[in-house]
Amino acid sequence: MLSKIFFRAFAFLIAVTFFAGSPLRTNAADAAQPQYYELRIYSTQSAGQQQRVNDYWQNAAVPAYNRQGIKPIGVFTGSADSATNKIYVLIPCDSLEVFGAIPAKLAADADYQQAAAEFLSAPKTNAAYERFESSLLVAFDGMKHISVPPADKKPNVFELRTYKSPSEAKGLNKIKMFESGEITTMQAVGLAPICYGRVLVGANLPCLCYLTCGENLDEHKKHWQAFSAAPVWKQLQADPQYKDNMIGMIRVMLKRTSASQL
Repeated sequence: MLSKIFFRAFAFLIAVTFFAGSPLRTNAADAAQPQYYELRIYSTQSAGQQQRVNDYWQNAAVPAYNRQGIKPIGVFTGSADSATNKIYVLIPCDSLEVFGAIPAKLAADADYQQAAAEFLSAPKTNAAYERFESSLLVAFDGMKHISVPPADKKPNVFELRTYKSPSEAKGLNKIKMFESGEITTMQAVGLAPICYGRVLVGANLPCLCYLTCGENLDEHKKHWQAFSAAPVWKQLQADPQYKDNMIGMIRVMLKRTSASQL
């Protein structure tokens, strides 16, 4: 009888260990998982609206997201000042569960609700922005997490590129091309990529997005010239397996705002 009780207890402990997993294994698994990125783009019609969006992120949203463990958050705008500049917000999440929990946690965050109250309840006669669109991306296996530029090389120029593909298979093929040498070459020549992501939900599908940065515009152009001349890139470009995996590109030059943590 005692042997049966012992066996059942032992089997229960094995089952619990199997399904729960040890902390060490869980942490290792988490580190191996790619991040998800929300890319939010606000459309504005005045410098006043741009300031209100930036103030919202700087004083309310960024602190609240940071309290959830979500960091660093990038907040950017067009490199050339304009009344219709868009505000770009890059939000890294360690999992879809983290991403999905954001609205409820913001709703329960009293400090956030107080700091964001005026922005969240702006009337149509005094809108804080025109509209905003949001895309959900998953990081490439070739660079699974956001890369923060070193503090002693804080960039002043950012470039967001969207590569559109003619089909989903060709989109995956372009990602394979990145992971077969483009990413490491960009890092080697100083383009300082911050993140790469396949767009899962958003506009211009199928497509991918990535963000690079540089000390200034002249240096950034030199880094791109070095990339174009790199033997690895030339070899990839000539490889027939990667033929026709793009049908267009959207390129936006950005600068950080005071709300940005990148």
